[in-house]
Amino acid sequence: MDDSDEALMARVARGDEVAYRLLSRRHVPAMLGLARRILGNAADAEDVAQEAMLRVWTHAPRWQPLAAFRTWLTRIVVNLCLDRKRRAPWVELDAAGDIVDPTPDAGEQAEQSERDRLVAKATAELPARQRTAIVLTYGDGMSNAQVAEILDTTVSAVETLLVRAKQNLRRALESVIDKDKAG
Repeated sequence: MDDSDEALMARVARGDEVAYRLLSRRHVPAMLGLARRILGNAADAEDVAQEAMLRVWTHAPRWQPLAAFRTWLTRIVVNLCLDRKRRAPWVELDAAGDIVDPTPDAGEQAEQSERDRLVAKATAELPARQRTAIVLTYGDGMSNAQVAEILDTTVSAVETLLVRAKQNLRRALESVIDKDKAG
């Protein structure tokens, strides 16, 4: 039996719950991770992943395999995240507090953690489409063509978003970059 995403989606369109569960197991972890990176909030990310999978179930009869299933699902997750970002105010990452790491060589890990926090904070402050392009390209390893399809734009526009996002990140992290070069 063909268990490609597209074949499973055709079965879901006919009400096949087993096929739906297979698609869910296959894609929810990645979609949850994507939503977490875009939203910066695990609870909101879980809501988005659940809503995306609900849409898979409800829209299955109308789904047309014009794009790969994963691309279509990623687009749903990105759109839900962007909608949520427009509605809800952003909570600063500082409010989460520091994570205690019990492993040896805590000094190095603390520096890395701080760098990661600063990069995450700077990324979170990017405009939504720039942030999404960065997350999909560098976080999920998607090509510019895939990102363009998900964002419903051109490859050239994605490249522009990435250039602007990197410039904004460089400006936001300038003091950290200078400190690393000096140290």
